[in-house]
Amino acid sequence: MSFWQFVLQNRTEMLQLTLEHLWLVGLSTLIAMLIGIPLGILITRWPVLNKPILGSANIIQTIPSLALFGFLLPAPWIGARADRLAILALTLYALLPLIRNTYTGIKGVDRAVIEAARGMGMTDRQILFNVELPLAVSVIIAGVRVAAVITIGLATIAAAIGAGGLGEFIFRGLAMVNNQVILAGAIPAALMALLADTSLGWLEKRLTPYNHAVFQ
Repeated sequence: MSFWQFVLQNRTEMLQLTLEHLWLVGLSTLIAMLIGIPLGILITRWPVLNKPILGSANIIQTIPSLALFGFLLPAPWIGARADRLAILALTLYALLPLIRNTYTGIKGVDRAVIEAARGMGMTDRQILFNVELPLAVSVIIAGVRVAAVITIGLATIAAAIGAGGLGEFIFRGLAMVNNQVILAGAIPAALMALLADTSLGWLEKRLTPYNHAVFQ
């Protein structure tokens, strides 16, 4: 059986697994953004927290994905359902680029611009939301871009704990030693990663000229 024949015969299951994959990736990336961006802002205000927060995020990145799934299994409520466990693990993996890029983007804002805003009577809160974040937005989007691509790839491993997604085809194909089944999971996941990278890259470039305009 060729790859395309397999796709046509299993198109309903492929659609279901693709939607499951998108759900895992979308929700975990969103949660990571809600946690990682505020943490990135926090360490620009409290430098003493820089090493503990970035160090912890770096350590998480060094843990193999299957090992992290195993560590989280005994967790109450989380370990009771595979999709919750997978979303938590994917969220943890997505934190580092979001924290780091938010911190880098804000710290990279020209100090003269900040001093000018302060001289106009802006409060620290106003400077953050009206000056620093708008100028750092393209760098933050770059972090979201990296986090999304990482999460799409790692979400295929979630099938190993029964969380669903396109990894189901990959693990099934490995067990059957069937390249067509493996490709049925790998190709859509790769296309999803390329689409996320391209679209977020386009958004990043669209926002970059705005940054230059603000500086000028």
